[in-house]
Amino acid sequence: MQMINQKSACLLPQRHAPPRSANLGAHLPVRGASISMRRVNLQQTSVAQESGSTYSRDMTSAPRLIQHKSEAFWFYRFLSIVYDHVVNPGHWTEDMREDALSVAKLDSPDLKVCDVGGGTGFTTLGILAKAKAKPALNGCTVVEGDAEDLPFKTDEFDRYVSAGSIEYWPEPQRGITEAYRVIKEGGTACLIGPVYPTFWLSRFFADVWMLFPKESEYMEWFTKAGFTNVEIKRIGPKWYRGVRRHGLIMGCSVTGTKPKAGETPLDMPPKAEESGKLSTNPLSFLLRLILGTSAGFYYFIVPVYMYLKNLVVPAGKEL
Repeated sequence: MQMINQKSACLLPQRHAPPRSANLGAHLPVRGASISMRRVNLQQTSVAQESGSTYSRDMTSAPRLIQHKSEAFWFYRFLSIVYDHVVNPGHWTEDMREDALSVAKLDSPDLKVCDVGGGTGFTTLGILAKAKAKPALNGCTVVEGDAEDLPFKTDEFDRYVSAGSIEYWPEPQRGITEAYRVIKEGGTACLIGPVYPTFWLSRFFADVWMLFPKESEYMEWFTKAGFTNVEIKRIGPKWYRGVRRHGLIMGCSVTGTKPKAGETPLDMPPKAEESGKLSTNPLSFLLRLILGTSAGFYYFIVPVYMYLKNLVVPAGKEL
């Protein structure tokens, strides 16, 4: 894996790595925006194991069948064919993208940005739009890799952005420590991802499908990795009117600042899964893929339900 253009890189996942597991960067400026942020008191909630890992193949509770590298690769390989036309309109619109990236401090066309988990390039286009790059993706070097083991030097990038990728990472804490490692001192990491539902039926399907972190988990993972000034900006489709009880595939934009150069202060155990290796027997893999994909279809129905409800319920009233 090699960097071709020193200013711009976009990391895509390796074969059998989570399809949205890595996609490296571009150069971009950011427009200012008025935003609402919130901090979470980590003393109130203990949400992660000592290592910050959510890795498990336990089928009894929250199996998260697609939160594994082989399963995620094949799930997204087919989903990516229709992603921009079927998924984005209900979960990740252009105005949401603009809102989420407004806190990433993409404020100069000379920034070297690592965009991890680029998928179809929808978020990458949003990053490059801020730099007014023409034609859109020509300035982006695409590199295949693993979000939990980025093929870049320490302190190489000015900014790190990852959207719609963490839900597939077996060990989100490991991926966030990699974000810390590859950006320079004073650099900003911006991670955009799902939020956990509170409604019982939505919780069931979310737990079967993939990782839906709680806001407090994002805060803890960033803080443990060594980031300072960790903040969360809530995002969501306009027609949800702020409703979050069903969870959101793109529900928050988390940012943090790297206070000093070098590696993360957090010691991590060996990786739970290696890219390119089947982490279970073929029959179990196939079963997990089918059941996990089936659970994911629930979240294709939810935005349609919320859209119709938005049309029926009078403006100003809760949905």
